Amino acid sequence: MQINLADKVLQRIFPFLEWWPEVNKTTVKADLVAGLTGAVIVLPQGVAFASIAGLPPIYGLYTAMITPIIAALFGSSRHLVSGPTTAISLVVFAALTQLGAEPGTDDFISKALTITLLAGLFQFILGVGRMGTLINFVSHVVVVGFTAGAALLIMQSQLKHLLDLPVPSGSSFVDTLKTLVLNIQDTNLFALGVGLFTLLLAIFSKQFFPKIPNLMVALVGGSLLAWGLMEVFGSDQVALKMVGEVKGRLPRPSMPDLSFASLTQLAQSAFAIALLGLIEAVAIARSIASKSQQQIDGNQEFIGQGLSNIVGSFFSCYAGSGSFTRSGINYEAGARTPLAAVFAAILLTVIVLVVAPLIAYLPISAMAGVILMVAYNLIDFKFAKTVMRSSKRQSMVMVITFIATLVADLEMAVILGVMFSLIFFLQKASTPNVAVMAPDPSDSNRRFTYLLRKPLPECPQVKFLRIDGSIFFGSVNHVSNEIRELVDEQSPEVHTLVIVAQGINFIDVAGSEWCLQEAKRWKQKGGGLYFTGLKLIAQETLIRGGFREEIGEDHFFVSKELALKAIVPKLRDEICAYCTKRIFHECVNKPCLVDNCKSTGVVV
Repeated sequence: MQINLADKVLQRIFPFLEWWPEVNKTTVKADLVAGLTGAVIVLPQGVAFASIAGLPPIYGLYTAMITPIIAALFGSSRHLVSGPTTAISLVVFAALTQLGAEPGTDDFISKALTITLLAGLFQFILGVGRMGTLINFVSHVVVVGFTAGAALLIMQSQLKHLLDLPVPSGSSFVDTLKTLVLNIQDTNLFALGVGLFTLLLAIFSKQFFPKIPNLMVALVGGSLLAWGLMEVFGSDQVALKMVGEVKGRLPRPSMPDLSFASLTQLAQSAFAIALLGLIEAVAIARSIASKSQQQIDGNQEFIGQGLSNIVGSFFSCYAGSGSFTRSGINYEAGARTPLAAVFAAILLTVIVLVVAPLIAYLPISAMAGVILMVAYNLIDFKFAKTVMRSSKRQSMVMVITFIATLVADLEMAVILGVMFSLIFFLQKASTPNVAVMAPDPSDSNRRFTYLLRKPLPECPQVKFLRIDGSIFFGSVNHVSNEIRELVDEQSPEVHTLVIVAQGINFIDVAGSEWCLQEAKRWKQKGGGLYFTGLKLIAQETLIRGGFREEIGEDHFFVSKELALKAIVPKLRDEICAYCTKRIFHECVNKPCLVDNCKSTGVVV
């Protein structure tokens, strides 16, 4: 027993010990193949994403070498591949340029490493604190809205490279577009041609040759076209800007700025990056886990992502997260264990040793063409259309997040999206549906139906109301107002209220107090308040607080049938005697002073 407990503790600290015994020749072979595929895919992505982040291209490759290894060993997903991503790269760029850091400079790189360390610490603390469920409060529409806005910002940021036009650093979305439009006549047509050719080649190769690395093919094609143009027209005439020499091929030890001023200055942006990174990683891990039938531990994923960024910040890596593209390819390529991500990072290191010198000859406009395609693919048009059709509230959240991403700080856009998601959720939760019901005579089973759907006869003494939603401090006032409007105002002669409670999932102390007060009010009217089908878990506060006992144990029923058998005999005979509706089967036992009244009884 002690050995098993020790094993569990070790697996909690070192989660890779759980799947390591499954490693064999078969899994290693499958993981190697998947790793090689991933290494080829991430090479152009790493270069492109680092450019989006305002960092030298090699830093994207460093991130793709270190981050995946740590995240794979300490995360819970067997297929998630971490590393540089477009959205986080853009947030890093936006956060640092707003602080006045010039992209590509030593100050910019130092701040990027520091913000990565802080983001990793936030993620690790949330994971250790078992706060993985926090991610459930971030609606997917927030992610979609933010990603769409980020995609537009990325595309806009690359237009200056595609057109080879100068744009002041840190310009807003509107100011950048204005600058480009006013200077469009100065466009370098050679740069534009190379960029568009690269973009079209990437689209073409993806469409007709989906199994080959289309981004790699596009970058090679763009570079060859640039070389040909320079041979024909001359380098000075073409005037194409190149990525330039890539210094340092392997990840180098680095030291983030740990000064108090730097940490406090970057903390807010780092938390937004941490949150966004966790949303990406957990969402991707769960998406793939639904196919692989694997159970994902959100807290462990937080820890894995946090450690990968913490360790990475000391090895020249900037903030990373899970990549949907690389993770999906990893799964489709047949990866069996997280070793596939480790192999991909190691093989990438080997490849970089060979091709790093060639990166210097990549035209920046060709990089812009590739990044435009990557950014466009970030926009989930299908999901956005579905949201717009199905929910006004969710559509508003998505649009608000999208607009905020374009005009406000990126971290504020995420916060606004989450805030409005919670506001709309609480608004919905605080206004549960309250509807009048009655037995339908035309239904062979005499099932209860909402009166909003069809007009039905009702008992003059009893009103049935169905409540769908929780009765808690935020909804008590709404429920109370609905009851007074539907019952007290429309049917003042009713003295007995039956709440059809199958749709009630939770009743807190405030809700329990309200139930007790309502029970007393209906008792004073000469009838009572009754509940049918109230789930036991929803009665927990009622029972523990003694509210159920005070209301009366005989006021709670499992079904409407049992409730009617107990309630109908208590109805006032003087009213029943002249009632021509008699909609309940139990009405046949009540006195009757009108013709054929007994034949109108129905079975509920």
